[in-house]
Amino acid sequence: MRVLLQPAFVLHRRPYRDTSLLLEVFGQDQGRLGLVARGAAAPRSRLKGLLQPFAPLLLSWSGAGELATLTAAEEGGRPIPLPPYRVLAGLYVNELLLRLLPRLDPHPGLFAAYETLLAELVAAPGEEPPLRRFEKRLLDELGYGLTLDCEAASGAPIVAEEQYCYVLDRGPLAGQAGAGVPISGRGLLALRDGILTDPAVLKEVKRLTRAALAEQLRGRVLKTRELYRVKRESWPK
Repeated sequence: MRVLLQPAFVLHRRPYRDTSLLLEVFGQDQGRLGLVARGAAAPRSRLKGLLQPFAPLLLSWSGAGELATLTAAEEGGRPIPLPPYRVLAGLYVNELLLRLLPRLDPHPGLFAAYETLLAELVAAPGEEPPLRRFEKRLLDELGYGLTLDCEAASGAPIVAEEQYCYVLDRGPLAGQAGAGVPISGRGLLALRDGILTDPAVLKEVKRLTRAALAEQLRGRVLKTRELYRVKRESWPK
């Protein structure tokens, strides 16, 4: 199989043999796949600086199965230079995609959401709202979307002023404590609508999306979360 110049992003890269790179990429029409970029790590290769995370690319490759061979690469648009303090957020999202997306499963809507996220990480005043919106979209694409508009037992519309307990295999249950994630109706509706301006609501929403993602990660620890924890512990008290 030969694929010609498809929009894609590099999610991860690592050295391979002497002068090549192994790439994990997210393609607009092919989803996540592995590529061998032969000679891309050679000192004079123009690909060495081009095949970087967060850079819009156009990639061509050939081969069948989970590991194909890169045949061409060029810039796919204006670079998206994440500020240094947002790079870890971008790497976190890349790791989520690596861990949770099956190979060769197209997600063009998620690809567009990823492009939007990168633009927001450059320009938005805070990184948390864009991250929570993307986490919600990722869960939707995986088939484990959150129920955010009605109570699980009764089917009644969510009421902003009420308190709920979100049970991951059922949905939000009104006024119940126990095994689940406590969240206000305001938090559920804010995540549904993507309007995450209230810091208190944002904390509730983060607990919910993290719990839902942990269910899909099945105990696997994200390295970027560990890096963030170490970085946070080094901040001045």
